Amino acid sequence: MGLRGTTRRICAWSAALAGALACAAALLPTPAEAGQRWTPYTRPATYGIVEEPNVSIRMRDGVVLRANVARPDAPGPHPALIIQTPYNKDFIVNEFLGGTSNWFVQRGYAVVTVDVRGTGASGGTWDSFGPNEQRDGAQVVRWVRRQLWSNGRIGLTGPSYMAITQLYTAAQRPKGLRAIFPIVPLGDGYRDIVFTGGQINIAFIPLWLGLVTAGSIVPSPNAVDPSDPVGSLLSSLTALVQHVAGALSFQVPAVLDSAVGGEIAFDGPFWKTRSPLEVVDRINVPTFVVGGLHDIFQRGEPLIYERLKNRVPARLLIGPWTHVGASTGQGLPRDGVPDLREIALRWFDRWVMGKRRATRIARMPRVTQWVWGRERYEVQRDWPSPRLRPKRLHLRGGGRLAHRAPSGPEPAQSFLQYPLSGICTQSTVQWTAGLLEGIPCTTDNRLNELGEATYTTAPLKRPLRIDGPALADLWVTTTARDAVLSVRLTDVAPDGTSRELTSGWLAASFRAVDRSRSRVVGGRLLQPWHPFTKASVRPVTPGVPTRMRIEVFPTSAVIKPGHRLRLSVGPSDFPHQLPPLPQALGSLLGQVRVLTDDAHPSFVELPARRKECGGKCRPYPVPQLIRGRQ
Repeated sequence: MGLRGTTRRICAWSAALAGALACAAALLPTPAEAGQRWTPYTRPATYGIVEEPNVSIRMRDGVVLRANVARPDAPGPHPALIIQTPYNKDFIVNEFLGGTSNWFVQRGYAVVTVDVRGTGASGGTWDSFGPNEQRDGAQVVRWVRRQLWSNGRIGLTGPSYMAITQLYTAAQRPKGLRAIFPIVPLGDGYRDIVFTGGQINIAFIPLWLGLVTAGSIVPSPNAVDPSDPVGSLLSSLTALVQHVAGALSFQVPAVLDSAVGGEIAFDGPFWKTRSPLEVVDRINVPTFVVGGLHDIFQRGEPLIYERLKNRVPARLLIGPWTHVGASTGQGLPRDGVPDLREIALRWFDRWVMGKRRATRIARMPRVTQWVWGRERYEVQRDWPSPRLRPKRLHLRGGGRLAHRAPSGPEPAQSFLQYPLSGICTQSTVQWTAGLLEGIPCTTDNRLNELGEATYTTAPLKRPLRIDGPALADLWVTTTARDAVLSVRLTDVAPDGTSRELTSGWLAASFRAVDRSRSRVVGGRLLQPWHPFTKASVRPVTPGVPTRMRIEVFPTSAVIKPGHRLRLSVGPSDFPHQLPPLPQALGSLLGQVRVLTDDAHPSFVELPARRKECGGKCRPYPVPQLIRGRQ
């Protein structure tokens, strides 16, 4: 009995000690204080450049891809970096990457830039991340490994589409691939970009499809080979015919089908094939993810990191960027964070070139994020933050956003459902990839808020740190057969300026939530996962209260003392989105009321950070991942 009692006491002490240690871990200093911090790393340009344009790479089905090969003017073999693009390797890529390719060549890497099938000078037809294109990536890696100038050690790099191709190629685990550096990659094709909230992205998608089509039709300046002018000209004409046919068979039908609410307007096999989150669990090489708080892939970038961080060496850098700005790391170096090219060089030098000691990768911060309100980069131990604790604020009558829930009847706010609200918001800049940056009314949402229902806190007495995705849980009624809502979180300065931090969207007919795939923290839903399938569509009855749990994309901000936090609820997000025709006809001119009474308590769940673990000092677990559909 004495032995058993002693054993029980030892176990109790061990459990208490474990809890105390876990709590202490939650309160440890930030990585900068704990030894993880950014340090300079670069190497001077050492080599000249040897270029081979339009090199042929034959795929397993006979389609010939064309690549530009740039390598150091020194005896090989050399490590290689591969860039796969649909934007025409001879035109847009050179401008888009700002000479980055040659910068790496001068530091000892061969760089192979490939037009994906159906684009640029390559043959075949384009179908945007389709199965053939995905398989091509691994075959290109195998081709590079066999070249005499290659030492068989390979990395993948590039922004946007070029980042997405990295994920698909790495998921096939081709021999010789050592690391990838995806800059602004897509996570979920349906939810991140094309049909956010179940509505068509008309700001970016037509622009993007047009860009790919134009880059495929413009002939390459190196298309004619002097040694075989007739053969190379015929090859170019054949590719052009294939590209035009591809546009007619893929781009045009995809747009039309989306507009009329066809199969593509619902999540299913088409989007599963085009969502890297479906395959990232197969990636087994070090991965550095770069994202932007106002990027078009704002939602998916941290999710990619989150899925990889426990299986491979992974890092996450999120800046204050739109898509174009993030692609080059605009504004870096700043706050100790180096230039983006130098970060990539350090990553590849360690994992591809094998420079272990000089790069000191273990000391590189795991997560670095820009913080709105502090207007600087800060490093942290992880994403989501281990200190994440949801904070609920209730929408109240009179336009208040408050801690206390309603205890009785309260007046509702209402607005008219029309499709052209949203122009004077940050969303216009974000979803045009930053191309419309500089329009004055996009930096202050007050003009747009005149047609929305708004809910605002009192001036804060202490800072509120939010970091991650949020949830707008709203009760609404409409006089129509559907309701299409846009919600925005803004930081309201003492002078009244309403600066948009992030936003979310949802059609009421798509309000079904799969909780098993959602992020639940401390028993509270924080990031809902909507199926967006035909089977999940729910009818909306005019005049009947309907609950909508809207995913608000992740952000990183501090609301400073004296500032206020605002949630606005509006009818649309133009020019970002338009509903497909059935949704548009079902919701147009409906009168939407946002309910805030005790029977219908609407609220926003914020991704707040706690400063301490509380009286019981229990550790707070990292939130559940959003799982894929494999």
